[in-house]
Amino acid sequence: MELRVLRYFLAVAREGKITAAAEKLHITQPTLSKQLMELEDELGKKLFDRGKRKITLTEEGLFLQKRAQEIVELADKTERDFRMQDNMVGGDILIGGGETDAMRHVGKTLERLRKQYPNIHFHLYSGNGEDAAEKLDKGLIDFALFVGTTELKKYEYLPLPNVVTWGILMRKDHPLASRPGISPKELEAVPLLCSRQSLIQNELAGWLGHSLENLHIIGTYNLIYNAALLVEEGLGCALAIDGLVNTSGNSRLCFRPLEPQMTAGVVIAWKNHQAFSKAAEKFLEALYQEIAGDSF
Repeated sequence: MELRVLRYFLAVAREGKITAAAEKLHITQPTLSKQLMELEDELGKKLFDRGKRKITLTEEGLFLQKRAQEIVELADKTERDFRMQDNMVGGDILIGGGETDAMRHVGKTLERLRKQYPNIHFHLYSGNGEDAAEKLDKGLIDFALFVGTTELKKYEYLPLPNVVTWGILMRKDHPLASRPGISPKELEAVPLLCSRQSLIQNELAGWLGHSLENLHIIGTYNLIYNAALLVEEGLGCALAIDGLVNTSGNSRLCFRPLEPQMTAGVVIAWKNHQAFSKAAEKFLEALYQEIAGDSF
C-alpha cells in the first residue's frame, strides 16, 4: 500500500463521493476510481458499498479507515520533525491524557518553553488512560499523562507532584450532599456514572472491599464534562476526580470525597528508548526543570 493511495482512500471516506473527493485531491475521477479498485484488489477485500448517491464504508473499510488514519498521522509527524532546520529548535509536541490538574505543570512548561523557542507548537489529545496508551504505543503522541496504577513497565516516566482525590459528583440537593464523605455502603445505593477506565482498575474494588458488581452503575463516560451535564439533569451521580468540574457559586453540583479517602498519583510517560524530536527533547528537559523548581 502506498501512502498516497491511503490518502486517497481517506478522502473518499470523508467526502462520501468519488467526485467530491477527486475535486479535493485535484485528480480526475477515473484516476481516483482506478486507484481505489486497485487498493481493494491488493487487500482482497471490498472497502466500499457504492450507492447511487453516496459511498459508504464496509466493515473492512471502517477498519482500514482507522488504521490508515494512524499511518498517515505518523508519516506526517515524522515528516514535520525532519523538516525543521538543524540550527532551529521547533516542531510539534504531541501530548495525550485524561483530565487532571497536573496539566498545569505541562502548561507552565510549554508557556516558558515557547518564549525561548517560538517555533515549537503543541497539540493536546484528551482521552482516558487506554486512549493515551494506545496513541503512545503507536507513536502518534510523544507523551501521555496517566492517573493511577497504569502499567508502566514499557515506559519511562516522570512522577508529577500531584495527588488526585476520587469522589462523587452529585447535585447539591442530593440526599448524600450533606455528608462530608461517601462510604462504600452509601455508594452501593447510588445510581452511578463511572469512568470507563476506572472500571478496569483494581483501586475501586479494593476500596469497596468487594467486586464492582454490587454497585448500581447505570452508565460510563470517557471525559467528565458531558457526564457532569447528565448529573446536573438528575440522571445519577458520577465517580470523578476532584477539581475537574466547577462546584462553586451558582453551580448545581457538589463533590464529596470517598471515605476512607482514595487517591492516586499522576505521571507523564514516554516510550522506552524513544527517539525524540528536538522539540520533544527540549520539552522533557524543561519539564524536569519545572518539577524541580528551576528556571531555564
